[in-house]
Parts: sequence; C-alpha cells; structure tokens
Amino acid sequence: MGRYEDDIYISWDELHRDTRRLCRELLASNQTWDRLVAVTRGGLIPAAIVARELDIRLVETICVVSYRGQEAQQQGEVEMLHRPEGNGDRTLLIDDLVDTGRTARAIRAALPKATFATVYAKPEGRVETDLCIREVPQTTWIRFPWDTALHFAKPMVDQD
Repeated sequence: MGRYEDDIYISWDELHRDTRRLCRELLASNQTWDRLVAVTRGGLIPAAIVARELDIRLVETICVVSYRGQEAQQQGEVEMLHRPEGNGDRTLLIDDLVDTGRTARAIRAALPKATFATVYAKPEGRVETDLCIREVPQTTWIRFPWDTALHFAKPMVDQD
C-alpha cells in the first residue's frame, strides 16, 4: 500500500454526521458567505450538505486532479481543470479531505481570500485549511462511501 499503513472506512452516516458538525462550527463562526465552492470530486457531497444547512444557494465547483494510478493513491502534479472567477472573497470552499496539502495549496492560490473548510484532514495538509472537523494520521488512507461497496466479510475463524 506504499506510504499508507492503515485504512479507515467512512460510512454514509458517519460522513453526514461529521459534515453536520462542520456546519455547526461554520455557523458558530458568525461569518457569512455569498457562495460555496465544492472541490471536485470528493467535496461535492459534503458541499451539498453544507449548502443545505447554511442555506447557501450559489454553489460552484473548482475542479482539480492530483491523484492517479491504482486505487488513486499516487499523487502527481496538480492540474486545475476549472476554477470559479474571483479571488474567493466571501466564498466558502468545501472539501472532503486534505492529505499532503499540495492540492489545497493550488486551490488557495486560485482563491486566496476564501474560507477553506474540510471534513477530514491529515497533519501535512491541515495547515492549509481554516477549519476541519476530524484529523487522521498521515499514514491512513480514508475510504469514502462512494468508493466502496458492502460485501460479506468472512469470520476471523474462517480466514487462513
């Protein structure tokens, strides 16, 4: 698995609960935003929840790709496929996860005045965000519900 030693599986319920915690923190900040920008693709689902809970109607995307390869665990060059106009003033950026911070730095450069909130963060990328709800070790790969499927698991006694 390369530099990843552990997996964390996030369920739909857990993601929803953690994203709502993010919403409570954002509301407590007493800031207001004119638009929400979802970081594609992982930030789309948390962004939908945040848009609903904060009643933000203008939702845009910033489309960035950096993970490629088998199971998308190999990070390469950051490529900006699409970005919204402006400098990010009164903009709330939402992503599911910051990992190494490379993608986050590119997003910050594109929208430097935006508030950047993420549901999950690893230590190397955490410094690039304004708010995150849950930190995980750098060596942990997060498996989101849209990347996994439920299947039967053999009891431990039946495994070789």
